[in-house]
Amino acid sequence: MATFGSFRKRDKNIIGDSKLKRLLLLSLLSVFLISSTAKAEIISSYTVSADSINLNAEISLWFEYHKNSDFESAMKHAWTILEVQPGFTKYKFYPKFEEMLWAKYEKEGISDEEKKIIADTLLFVYDKAIENDESRTAYYYSKKGYVLEVWLGAEPSVVIPLYEKAIELDSELDSFYKDRLGQLYVTTEEKLKALDLYSKLAEVDASNPLWNQRMEAVAENPEELVEITKKAWDLDKENLEKAWKYATNCLRIQDYEKVLEPLVFLTKKAPDVVNYWKQLSTAYDKLGKTDDAIKAYKQLITLQPDNKDNYVNLALIYKKIDQLSVSRSYLQKALNIDSGWDYPYYIEAQLYEQSARSCVSDKFEFIDKCVYQLAVETYRKAGRIGGAYSSTAMERVQMLSNSVPSQEDYFFRKIGSGEVIKIEGKCYDWIGKSITAP
Repeated sequence: MATFGSFRKRDKNIIGDSKLKRLLLLSLLSVFLISSTAKAEIISSYTVSADSINLNAEISLWFEYHKNSDFESAMKHAWTILEVQPGFTKYKFYPKFEEMLWAKYEKEGISDEEKKIIADTLLFVYDKAIENDESRTAYYYSKKGYVLEVWLGAEPSVVIPLYEKAIELDSELDSFYKDRLGQLYVTTEEKLKALDLYSKLAEVDASNPLWNQRMEAVAENPEELVEITKKAWDLDKENLEKAWKYATNCLRIQDYEKVLEPLVFLTKKAPDVVNYWKQLSTAYDKLGKTDDAIKAYKQLITLQPDNKDNYVNLALIYKKIDQLSVSRSYLQKALNIDSGWDYPYYIEAQLYEQSARSCVSDKFEFIDKCVYQLAVETYRKAGRIGGAYSSTAMERVQMLSNSVPSQEDYFFRKIGSGEVIKIEGKCYDWIGKSITAP
């Protein structure tokens, strides 16, 4: 444990003797409490003896003076208490001692040299507090680090261990000191430590944009941030938290190739975490790894059988590979969960359009027009619901107006109004639906 004398070279020959230490402390006090004439007299005569001190009286006087904000009068009694009984912690003795020294430091007219003396004195008090006031040890370490860093301009190598110790003792330490530690990490090129610290702050205090800003500032660009988090995970390969941070940064720059490794690892180590599977499904889909994407979405459905989005996402993949019947079956499952959702109907209409386009060869036949009519009716169904895809669905109705059967088509085939036309033949057997002639 560093002592009062270890922070100021000019004092190192004085502090070895406890009596001389008392005299030094009194002289430090006198710099800002008493006149130079009185100072010499007190230093020459001042001694502390437990037998000659009424400790209860000293405590009472200190407490009353402090309560009335007469810090100069309170200080003399505080030093006596500290000398006679450093283990005294009632009435927030050490926090109030700190308060008095801080008030003096911030007082107008204090010279730089006096400020240095006060800072050194405060470091001594913090060391005593760390030894005796165990309930606030983390706090004292953090404040000691602050005084060394800001008041005395100590090197980061001196300050960093104090902030780290404070956080080790109290994980819920005020984020102000965690931020100061993070900034010191950045100045010393400890980017991995800075990133880890700010990532934890962002998780705990997600509403504060500062922590994400700090993370972005750690790296010169998003790609470097990816490499930093990858290196952190490589050094601790079984760490799920570091794997997720790496994955998150990969997703941020949409590097779906790199994100596969951490996401596959995470889904194996924590197979019940929905978000891991969700991101992995998306990554496989973006990369065109269809079979893997289907497996991942099916796992999501197992974990979340009532999540309609999973069914629609799977339907879109089957649509992409022209497995239209399978696609529609998953759309129906989504509608079973939410029958008032327009999106599944919109996609179903697209399935019929897609089928008609792929089945039409050289000749545009009546049955092809009927499939387009089925698509139009399905788009109208989506439009009537009035959801996010309502207007787009009605636009498709207009665009397909020349592709559906005309009155002449029905007339020449002797199909009367209200007659049901079954859609079949060519490549339409999978549809299994009918339309009704207008």
